[in-house]
This record gives sequence, C-alpha cells and structure tokens, in this order.
Amino acid sequence: MRILGIDPGLRLTGYGVIDYKPLRPLLIDAGVIRLQEKTPIASRLVELETELIALFEEHQPDICAVEQLYAHYKHPRTAIMMGHARGVILLVAARRKVRTEEFAANRIKQSVVGHGHAGKSQVQKSIQLLWNLKEPPEPPDVADALAVALCCGRAEESKAGR
Repeated sequence: MRILGIDPGLRLTGYGVIDYKPLRPLLIDAGVIRLQEKTPIASRLVELETELIALFEEHQPDICAVEQLYAHYKHPRTAIMMGHARGVILLVAARRKVRTEEFAANRIKQSVVGHGHAGKSQVQKSIQLLWNLKEPPEPPDVADALAVALCCGRAEESKAGR
C-alpha cells in the first residue's frame, strides 16, 4: 500500500511517500514544498496545488495521510494558515479519488516515538533510526510527513488485523 503523508503548511509543506509493509516499510521519497512567505496566500495555494498534483501523479498513492487540524488558543493564526493548506491537500486528493486519512498530532507521535508529547527532534531521530538515514530529516516537516505516513500504515495494519 503506497501512502503519501503530508505535513501541511503555507511556508513549508513536508511530504513523505512510503510503501507500507508491516515488518519493513519502504521509504520511497520525501521532501518539502517551499512556498514564498511574502507571496499572497491565494498564489501560495495555487502553487501548493500544482506541486501536490505533481506528487500525486508521480507516486500514485493509495492513501493520503494528513495531520488533523488543531488550534491552540495562543496561536489561532497558525491553525487558520494550516487549514488553508489542508483544504488544498484534501481537494487534490479528492479530485484524484485518493482516500484520505487524518490523524491527531499526539497519535502520530505515539505511533512513531512511543509517546504523544514527543518533540520535533524526537520524531526526526525516530525516523532517522527507522530508515537508517545518515542524518535526521531536515527540515523537521519532512520527518513529520513521514511520521504521518507511518502512523497511517500502522493504523491500516491494525484495521486489517481485526
């Protein structure tokens, strides 16, 4: 099962593509879509859509996994910006008839690190160890996207085992 994990943002959107196999998930591709912060939001959304379409076409995922939207009362603007990016992601996936799965941040961290309040560096280190990478994925958005994909694969495996 090919999973495209995405860590949404309007400056950096991380992505990770894995072929999920229970004992040894295969890392296919990972990276980040960089959007210009000074560009109007509408233009960034169009650019994000274009980049995502290319990723979907190149990798042909079976599932698109995305972090659920959450809002912290101290940072409502962050949640709003993330919501814009998530909307584009969900739209691109739906237009390609790719099933989407959404996971809470603490569930993703629990699945990858072992506890739901892990920091970004812990997620990066866990991803580095899992795939024997020379360095932790940079920027952290890449590790987060791979963590979302891995969490999705494990959730699918759990569903199939019932």
